[in-house]
Amino acid sequence: MEADLRLKLEQLHQRVDSLKDQINTEEATKNAFVMPFIQILGFDIFNPTEVIPEFICDIGTKKGEKIDYVIKKDGEPILIIECKHWKENVDAHNSQLHRYYHVSKSRFGVLTNGHTYNFYADLEKPNIMDEKPFFTLDLANISDSSLKILENFTKSSYNLENILDSAEALKYIKAIRNEFEKELQNPSDEIVKLLVSKFFNKPLTASRLVAFKEYTKKAFSNSINESINFRLKNALNIGETIPSKENQKLSSVDEEIETPRFITTEEEIEGSQIIKAILRESIPSNRIFFRDTQSYFGILLDDNNRKPLCRLHFNSANKYVELFHNGKDNGEKQPLQSLDEIYKFKKELLSTIKNYE
Repeated sequence: MEADLRLKLEQLHQRVDSLKDQINTEEATKNAFVMPFIQILGFDIFNPTEVIPEFICDIGTKKGEKIDYVIKKDGEPILIIECKHWKENVDAHNSQLHRYYHVSKSRFGVLTNGHTYNFYADLEKPNIMDEKPFFTLDLANISDSSLKILENFTKSSYNLENILDSAEALKYIKAIRNEFEKELQNPSDEIVKLLVSKFFNKPLTASRLVAFKEYTKKAFSNSINESINFRLKNALNIGETIPSKENQKLSSVDEEIETPRFITTEEEIEGSQIIKAILRESIPSNRIFFRDTQSYFGILLDDNNRKPLCRLHFNSANKYVELFHNGKDNGEKQPLQSLDEIYKFKKELLSTIKNYE
């Protein structure tokens, strides 16, 4: 279910990117982007008892107010959707959805611009929509956890109790994560004092506090870099990139731990996943391997260095994808202005597989 959902969302993302410059109105955004999303959730957009567009929702003395879409299941409204033009920032337009929410009888509301979907609930006060979404789906960055949450909103798997059980946890996990990320960037006096008190028994003077704040920031950075690299090594089958602890030598308290010779970046991960999605049309995922090097990020067939499918060169200001579709030992580099341009080379990537088969 999740694999199928991911594939459909990735295809929708490609559609959004390819068509958005031709979409000039909010109505066109709804037709081109939002209605396909509703279909992906499993609802029949042509059934007026299931998906109701322009649903009239009178609010007090205001008559004729309309919600863009009301989604019903078994005759009951389960989701209201308010749409904006794809260029709009959805985080700045929740007041209209907020007004509709308490008279719609739905427990969940969605505000979207066709590529970002903010999901709201009433976790703070009953029948009053929260100011902040408990879940945000970005079509450009679909994680496994996002798929699990979204699956609960599909027609076949919708379960109110399951969503409500997880919504509060998602909300507070997000809030805690935001605070944690702030601490990583700039450790507060409180967190530094808490950590230092575990091992430092001397008085923490103002000058020592300043020094320990720097030590804490470095410790956070080193720990995260090593953790990321370790997980990537195991998840992507890449070569050894982490120096062993025996080779890490510290000469003073504030000396940084030796960092890895190279670190797989988020762009390389995202680019490799785009390529994997393309290649899976022809071969199973267990034949696609990744290997990071100092010069490039390689994608291999059957983990064989003699069967390169492509290489990502993302270590400089100018980014390239290196293709091997002509059967040459040396690949052909193609410049990339954005990661989405990788999709332009789908034909070349698939033809490379045929050269090895």
